[in-house]
Amino acid sequence: MVTQMEQIIRKTYSSPPIHGSRIVIEVLNDEKLRLLWFEEVKKMSKRLKDMRIALKESLEKAGSKHNWDHVVNQIGMFCFSKMTPEQVKKITEDFHIYLLANGRISLAGLNTKNIDYVANAIHEVTK
Repeated sequence: MVTQMEQIIRKTYSSPPIHGSRIVIEVLNDEKLRLLWFEEVKKMSKRLKDMRIALKESLEKAGSKHNWDHVVNQIGMFCFSKMTPEQVKKITEDFHIYLLANGRISLAGLNTKNIDYVANAIHEVTK
């Protein structure tokens, strides 16, 4: 059963459906859609930057004495928190916040409603 599933999955990964690339072609070849897409990308980028700033500020507000400049100095959808695997395990078990063992956090999962909770949890496990 597993071998059959692996064969099916392999075909999907090796030859993805064409509809995704057709959507990209449609968007990039239409000036109105392309401009709309660029605006949406800018908004997403700004939101990620805002979440970085909010996370750093919330960590400082929680009383953390660590230097969190790396949070705002990094770019992209993820943040390397510098948490150890032990700290990651603790934040997962105690606060049900899930991230990679190397401490990488998805910023896309942060918002104004959960940022303080996440920051307080990080502060608790990094004291």
